[in-house]
Amino acid sequence: MGHPKFARPKTDRPTHPWKEARIEEEHRLKEQFGLKKVGGMREIWREKSALRRHRNQAMKLIGRVDSSEGHFAREKGDLLRSLHNKGLLHEESSLDDVLSITVEQMLSRRLQSVVYFKGLAPSMRSARTLIVHGHISIGDQRMTVPGYKILRSEEEELGYSPSSPYIDPQHAFRKEMEERRMPGSTNEEEDAGNNAEEEFVEQVKADAESAPTIEDTIPKEGE
Repeated sequence: MGHPKFARPKTDRPTHPWKEARIEEEHRLKEQFGLKKVGGMREIWREKSALRRHRNQAMKLIGRVDSSEGHFAREKGDLLRSLHNKGLLHEESSLDDVLSITVEQMLSRRLQSVVYFKGLAPSMRSARTLIVHGHISIGDQRMTVPGYKILRSEEEELGYSPSSPYIDPQHAFRKEMEERRMPGSTNEEEDAGNNAEEEFVEQVKADAESAPTIEDTIPKEGE
């Protein structure tokens, strides 16, 4: 049974570790959503496990003879309301729509994906770099977890952190992103943009490494 003080892991590993079709699909998702190069599969398994829990709860409610009133009606409403707030369902969705949610939809609601979709980063990988190094915030809260599940109500407050240099619309990085979004870009321009993106990621990492730490700001004895 386990000790109630210690929570069990909520991520289920694949039942068969060497299925070629599943491995190829997960590698495709890892590249598509810019997940970690080492350990990115765990992020996919986490979303699949969460999706499986949503589906199991929906199937349990669908199997009830009457879920229009009482406890099961409240459970049904809570489930649909929760998934709507998470951006996975529309407001008028039913329990059957829960079964049609895909792992791609789950991954697209991660903070990393939403940062990219809102145009705050040129790619999924650079979106992850911006988040990890503290350049993204929701309201006044700086976010550093790429896998955070952003709610519908938080999307309007998503933006660059007040202390980030990229909050300036005239910053070279933001002006370059605007130029790349303009129609009519050629393959050569796209390749150049990809090279610039790699340089941008490395520059963000270098700036973070050279930034002063908390220990550096504490005066030493004799100073």
